[in-house]
Amino acid sequence: MVRAAVGLALSLPLLTAAGVAASAIAPAAAAAAGATGSTAGTTPGSTAGTTPGSTAGTTPGSTAGTVIPSYWMASSDGGVFSFGGVPFYGSMGGQHLNKPVVGMASTPDGGGYWLVASDGGVFSFGDAGFHGSTGNLKLVKPVVGMAADPATGGYWLVASDGGVFSFGAPFYGSMGGKPIPSPVVGMAATPDGGGYWLVDSEGDVFPFGNAHFYGSMKGTKLYKPVIGIQATASGQGYWLVAADGGIFNFGDADFDGSPGGTALSSPIVAMAPTPDAKGYWMVNANGGVFSYGNALNGGSAGGNLNAPVVSMAEGPGNGDPPGAVSYAPGSYGYDISNYQCSSYPPAPYTIGIVEVAGSPRTMNPCLAGEAAWAGYYRQLYLFLVSPDQPGENGDMSGPYGNCASTDNACIAHNYGYNTVMNAVAYARQQGAMASVWWLDVESVGSCVDAFPVGSFGWSCDGALNADLIDGALNAFQNMGLTAGIYSSIHEWGLVMNGDTSYQPPVPEWVANWNYPSDPSHVCNSSFSFAGGPIWMVQYTDNAGGYDGDYSC
Repeated sequence: MVRAAVGLALSLPLLTAAGVAASAIAPAAAAAAGATGSTAGTTPGSTAGTTPGSTAGTTPGSTAGTVIPSYWMASSDGGVFSFGGVPFYGSMGGQHLNKPVVGMASTPDGGGYWLVASDGGVFSFGDAGFHGSTGNLKLVKPVVGMAADPATGGYWLVASDGGVFSFGAPFYGSMGGKPIPSPVVGMAATPDGGGYWLVDSEGDVFPFGNAHFYGSMKGTKLYKPVIGIQATASGQGYWLVAADGGIFNFGDADFDGSPGGTALSSPIVAMAPTPDAKGYWMVNANGGVFSYGNALNGGSAGGNLNAPVVSMAEGPGNGDPPGAVSYAPGSYGYDISNYQCSSYPPAPYTIGIVEVAGSPRTMNPCLAGEAAWAGYYRQLYLFLVSPDQPGENGDMSGPYGNCASTDNACIAHNYGYNTVMNAVAYARQQGAMASVWWLDVESVGSCVDAFPVGSFGWSCDGALNADLIDGALNAFQNMGLTAGIYSSIHEWGLVMNGDTSYQPPVPEWVANWNYPSDPSHVCNSSFSFAGGPIWMVQYTDNAGGYDGDYSC
C-alpha cells in the first residue's frame, strides 16, 4: 500500500551575515564602558529595504482585520523569518556583513524591526528608524543584544561587559567598567521607556532608570546559563530564560510553562512575550518554536536553515501560515508520516511533506517534530477513507445541512468537510500549520457495498467517494488553503470504482515508482489520474529508506 503525501516548498537561499561595522576590540574609551555610547551620524551599517536574501516571509502578511500576535526570528547571517502573518520588511540575508547578527527588536507599533550585529552595526527595516550604531568604534567587548525605547522610537545596545549604548534614547546607566561575575547576555526596556534591565549569564539582574529589581537567580546553581530577559506589559516583573528552556519569573510575570528538563535538539536562544504578557514564545538555534500561555504557535523554521537562529521579536500578525508556494522544478525531497517518528530523512532536501492524519480517526502524534524537520515551507497531508460508523466526525450535520440517515451524499460531503476541519485544527494546535495540503486517496483492500462502510476503507459507490473528496476540498477552499490530491491512475480508478466523471481541478501528486532514475518522465500529463496539473511525483518508496519525491 502506498503511504505518502505531498508538500511544496522552496529551499532557503544561502545567507551570509555579520554586522556592517567595525570589529569589536579596544579602547576602554569606547562607550561600552558605560558612557552613552551614542555615535549619531556614524556609518549606519543599515540599509533599510535592502534585498532580503531570505525567502522566508518574502510575501508580506496582511495586518488587516483581527490582529493576532506572532513573531519574527533572525538568524546569525541576517536572515529574517516571518510567522503567523507578521509582515516581512526585509533582511540582511545574502549581504556581506562584517560580524554576525546577535539580536533583534521590533518597533513599538510593530511596523518594523532592527537587527544588531556583534560589532554594534544596526540594520533597520520597515518603520524602524536608524539612529546610529557603534559601527566605527572598537569595542571592549562585543554587543550581545538590543532593546527598543517605547517612548522615543530609539534603541539601546548592550555589550557583554554591561556597557550600554543609547541611540535616540536616554542613557540611564550601565555596568560598563564595573566588576560583574559573568557576561551580560541581554536587556529589556520598561514599558514607558523610563529604564531598562540587564541580565548576566548567571541570572543576576541589574536595573537602571525606573526599572525596579524584582529578584534574580544570583547564587542559584543553574543547569544551563541564562540567555535573555523580557519584561511584562506592566513593567512590574520580568522573565529570565536559560539555554535549556528554563523560565524564571519575577514580579507579576506568570509562569506558563517551559521545555526545561526535556531534551532539546539545540539550545534556546531567545524569548518573546505576547503584548498582554499572558504567554510567550521561545525559539532554539534550529528555529524550533515553543509556545506557552496565549501565545499562538505560528510555525517554526526548523530543518532548512543556513545559519542558526539568534533572536526573535513579537509583532502584529493575522494567524496566516506560510504562503502557498511550489517547489522549484527538479527539486528532490521526502514525505514522512507517523512511521518515521524517531528517524527523519537526512539533509540535503528541498521537499518536506508531513502526515497530519494517518486516517480520519488517527492523528500523527509526531506532527510537531516532523513539521520542524520539514521546515518553514512544509506541506501537509491527510489520509482519506469513507466513514466507518454513522455519525463519525459529525457527518450527520455540517455545511451541507442536517442529513437524513438515508441521505448518503449529504453524509459523505459533511464527513469529508469535517475530517479536514479536524485535521487543520490539530495542525494549528501542534504549531505545524501550512498553506498547501494534500488528500491521500488510495484504496485500502476491497471496497465495501455499505455506507458507512463499517471498516477502514472505501465504499464501492464511486459517486459517494467523489462527494466525500469534494467536501474535503471545499473545506480547504473555505479556509483559503491550497489543496491537491495524492494518488495514481490505478489507485484513483479503484476508489472511483471505474467512474472517470469526477475530475476536480486541483494539483496532483502522482505516485509512480517506475522511473526512479528519471522522475521527470512522470510529470507528463499522460500520468494524470484526474486531469489536474501534476505538481509532484513520488518516484520511490526507498530513497535511503524513505519515500522520495520530485517536483515537476
